[in-house]
Amino acid sequence: MVRRAAIVGAGQTRFGALDAGPRELLRTAVAQAFASVDRGADRASVDSAFLATLGFGGWQIGNSAAVLAEESGVAGVPTTRVENACASGGFALRAAVDAVGSGSAELVLVAGVEKMTDIPNARRRYWLGVSGDTEWERLAGLTFAGVYGLIASRYLAEHHLGPEALTAVAVKNHENGALNPNAHFRKVVKAEEVAAAPRVADPLGLYDCCPVSDGAAALLVAPAEHARRFTDAPVYVEGVGAASDYLAVQERADLTRFAASRRAADQAFRSGALERSAVSFLEVHDCFTIGELLALEDLGFAPPGEAARMTLAGETRRDARLPVNPDGGLKAKGHPIGATGVGQAYEAFCQLRGSAGARQVPGAERALAHNVGGAGATATVTIFGVG
Repeated sequence: MVRRAAIVGAGQTRFGALDAGPRELLRTAVAQAFASVDRGADRASVDSAFLATLGFGGWQIGNSAAVLAEESGVAGVPTTRVENACASGGFALRAAVDAVGSGSAELVLVAGVEKMTDIPNARRRYWLGVSGDTEWERLAGLTFAGVYGLIASRYLAEHHLGPEALTAVAVKNHENGALNPNAHFRKVVKAEEVAAAPRVADPLGLYDCCPVSDGAAALLVAPAEHARRFTDAPVYVEGVGAASDYLAVQERADLTRFAASRRAADQAFRSGALERSAVSFLEVHDCFTIGELLALEDLGFAPPGEAARMTLAGETRRDARLPVNPDGGLKAKGHPIGATGVGQAYEAFCQLRGSAGARQVPGAERALAHNVGGAGATATVTIFGVG
């Protein structure tokens, strides 16, 4: 019988342009995760670990899992690196849930880290492109912003929309990020500022794009049946889904629908025997503002084209019917690639324990985290609950 998993501890550094290197970021996030556990968990208790990282800039391309073991004080424990581009964190958590579920581990450390701001812009553009299709997209000069610009143009044209919903996503997520002490951008922006910002990849402007960020996050995962040995307020993993799609967008049947997200969401809801109406809030992968609109539709919370209406009507605000990205999302909280999916789980942990401070979603009982690799090539969906 497969055992259910629970998160019993979580930590996260601030996301942003930081002085700390990857090793220090890992140490800080892991120390916070252990400090958040009420009792019974120490470094000697960990029997498996997973590190999510792209290795941005080439800081440690090979054997970076050993760095996690070293810096976390768990040397000797089997440690595995998980790399699925921007979805690395979600897949690392999934691996931990599988390890606990199979009975092969009793306490698993999951960490994600990326150091992205210490290399020149030209080299950053190279590393941001390594997760796209090399044979066609990269050699043709197509950047990730370019890919999402094409997707956004197609989406707006298909549904006869202007850019107002994209602007509304940016404004909302900056409002949420301003309440998050760990966010890269703690700055409220006005719709007029978003609309007037320089174009990056039309129709996407500067405020439609997530920042390049440094940061780390960490989780401690245990069997649900033993979770209260560690904490009086565990957060349970109620459903997990994962899927992949064609890497190159030109190979896909539909540019504005991410099949991997759809399959992962359906799998997560089936595995947890849950309805979408049971979810209190969403953490979605808004690396570009169009990503939030696509996510609402791919995850089954809006029919095609309706995510724009929902957003413009204010239904995704933190105090509304379906809060989306109360931590500011990738757009404002930041996007240190390997840490992003783990950071989404950290936000679910804080919100469901009622410890999210000024950004707390009232009455949050169940959360969904959606983590995407590249332009929709890989995806995970994880559902968390308190019961």
